[in-house]
Amino acid sequence: MQDNYSYPLDETWTQSEIVTVIDLYNAVEKAYESGVKRDEFLQKYRSFQQVVPMQMEQKRLGKEFELQSGYSIYQVFKRCQKAKNSEKVRIQNESR
Repeated sequence: MQDNYSYPLDETWTQSEIVTVIDLYNAVEKAYESGVKRDEFLQKYRSFQQVVPMQMEQKRLGKEFELQSGYSIYQVFKRCQKAKNSEKVRIQNESR
């Protein structure tokens, strides 16, 4: 894991909301590094949407996370939408 960057978080979130958002970031990292189960990722993404219901804010956090880590929440989400139910999704990152 590459933990030499900080996660984009909102200081107004509760502890459990922060955990939910970090869970999504971790699932995205997993998709790039070893692969993540489609259902697991989509469940974490839905939880993230509960914490961050505004699409504009979701996009902003996604862009910040991608700038920090090189990993795209959107790309993993798109790949998971196309995958079959219990399929493992792995993304090859060309930029690293």
